[in-house]
Amino acid sequence: MEQQTQDIVIETRKLSKIYRRDEFEVVALQDADFTLQRGEFVALMGPSGSGKSTLLHLAAAMDKPTGGSIRVLGDDVASMRDREIAAWRNRHVGFVFQSFNLIPVLTAHENVELPLKLMRMTRQQREEHSRTALELVGLGDRLGHFPRQLSGGQEQRVAIARAIVTDPDLILADEPTGNLDANSASEVLTLLRRLNEEFGKTVVMVTHDPHAARYAHSVRYIEKGALLPAGQTPTDWAAVTPMAANSAAS
Repeated sequence: MEQQTQDIVIETRKLSKIYRRDEFEVVALQDADFTLQRGEFVALMGPSGSGKSTLLHLAAAMDKPTGGSIRVLGDDVASMRDREIAAWRNRHVGFVFQSFNLIPVLTAHENVELPLKLMRMTRQQREEHSRTALELVGLGDRLGHFPRQLSGGQEQRVAIARAIVTDPDLILADEPTGNLDANSASEVLTLLRRLNEEFGKTVVMVTHDPHAARYAHSVRYIEKGALLPAGQTPTDWAAVTPMAANSAAS
């Protein structure tokens, strides 16, 4: 039982998020029960505004729930103070944004190195880790390039390198291919799959694209703030069949 508990990366019970503005309430997430095991690659699918990104942000402690509970790696992230959250997130979570969120005046190497500056490492150690992460995503020859000198796909791979440079337990990707062409999207999705299958990283990816969702091992659907039970598909959606293991690159 103890080992089984240790293998749970995310566990939510009746997790809810309601945004209040003046007299209006917007239910972004309602009573979501979700359990993610270590080593899984799960796609969260749903239309825009369905609540899938809200669940991702709650898991990354980028927002706080208004109801229910959420534990990530055994920690009650909703009860953490801001200073604790920053250090916790830097150690345990790598976040990949749709819009890359690279700093334009920094090189690829410097962008990837940023999270390491919050850790007790020498400059040489930071440089070595940053170089290794960029080589892993296939950009070892682009260390000195600025974001404006890279393609969209290369920018997203730099963002993934930044997300993995601290060797996090969990990778959260929010529409990582939303701003990419088909070829670049395939490269990024293959990379996420490789990080999961070869390096054992636990991955949760938000997407509305059925093709992207196929790269995950399983798919969960969110509809109007409700996380549907595993195996259930919205009535007007075609079920997504994930690719077989090790077939993503084919």
